[in-house]
Amino acid sequence: MEKQKYFNTIETAPLWELRALQSMRLSQTVRRVYERVPFYRRKFDELGIRPEDIKTADDLSKLPFTYKQDLRDNYPYGLFAVGHEDLVRIHASSGTTGKQTVVGYTKKDIETWGECCARALVAAGAAPKDFVHISYGYGLFTGGLGLHAGVETMGATVIPASTGNTKRQLQIMKDFGSNILCCTPSYAIYLGEALRESGCGPKDISLRAGIFGAEPWTENMRREIESLLGIKAYDIYGLSEVMGPGVSFECSGQCGLHVNEDYFIPEIINPDTGEVLPDGEQGELVFTCIYKDALPLIRYRTRDVATLTRETCTCGRTFVRMSKPRGRTDDMLIIRGINVFPSQIESVLLELGETTPHYQIIVDRQGALDTLEVVVEMPENMDFDAVRHVERLEKKISAALESTLSISAKVTLAAPHSIERSEGKAKRVIDKRQL
Repeated sequence: MEKQKYFNTIETAPLWELRALQSMRLSQTVRRVYERVPFYRRKFDELGIRPEDIKTADDLSKLPFTYKQDLRDNYPYGLFAVGHEDLVRIHASSGTTGKQTVVGYTKKDIETWGECCARALVAAGAAPKDFVHISYGYGLFTGGLGLHAGVETMGATVIPASTGNTKRQLQIMKDFGSNILCCTPSYAIYLGEALRESGCGPKDISLRAGIFGAEPWTENMRREIESLLGIKAYDIYGLSEVMGPGVSFECSGQCGLHVNEDYFIPEIINPDTGEVLPDGEQGELVFTCIYKDALPLIRYRTRDVATLTRETCTCGRTFVRMSKPRGRTDDMLIIRGINVFPSQIESVLLELGETTPHYQIIVDRQGALDTLEVVVEMPENMDFDAVRHVERLEKKISAALESTLSISAKVTLAAPHSIERSEGKAKRVIDKRQL
């Protein structure tokens, strides 16, 4: 077996060394946010916490949680710990009612992010001689530019293909000699199917590995991707609020994702009580950023359900491993890499005001790609037989949803009272995907 490669030595550091580094960086971060972020100063003061109370990583549980709503309430820059003159980039993700979650980066943050993604690339077998084909989106979405920085940090050659134009993507892979593919797992399957339909196969391209994230995927999807493209498929995890892709990554052992613990401290908590759970128990994943300048979030609740383990990994890395997220503690859906909340859809329907408030969201997967359908009841006074009017309204709602969600949705108008009512919590979402 080829000797395991690492991007740097911290990945195999003993636990005592990691904990010492975390303790130092945590105490420094707590002091910075107390002095520079009014939101955290107020939260700490309410709990009677002073920066000097946080001396080691063991004191982390004394600190308050941060929620996504806190970023929205302080939109756009209220949680930043640096002045605008120190920022070099802004990214953003969609919010529940159209207001985006805004994140910022200093030059040092971008370098840190590049290193996190470089570690993921090296763990997947990437080397400086490789051509890395990035088919994540570029722009406010963090996927493309995060992996792009990782490729340049580790010294390989980046091919910034971005998304879409699948035929051209395949041609680039063949002609440019792409070795490593980075995209969503559903798009990887789509690329593989398109390759097969073109009369070609894995032998006609040079890919040997792929790094896939931004949406949930199963072991069955892994096997399908590997078969279609003739590669080894690796998972990568991240969220824009914490950094972007590269918060954790799979190694050759593929028994969990190593968290970059010198930059982020993970916890698993009981989502109902906030109690910190021991390794091995399932709960909500929480991250504290201990080496970020612009947006150093404290105990950020991801709403992702996972477990942590420190069992010895075959790759030799000592970073704690998190499981693939096993669900959500909120109602967020991830569709084609985009975060979608039912409340966003409800907000659009109520704002238009041309239908009843009764609706259902149907998510499915056709082949490799997720589909989104919104079924909404028409009011009783509407002429259901007026085909032109129905089609016009469906198109109008569909356009409004795409503007808010940044993803297309099929809209179907249904007859009054056709959607089943519930005496309890309405069942708004039907997710038919096998995730």
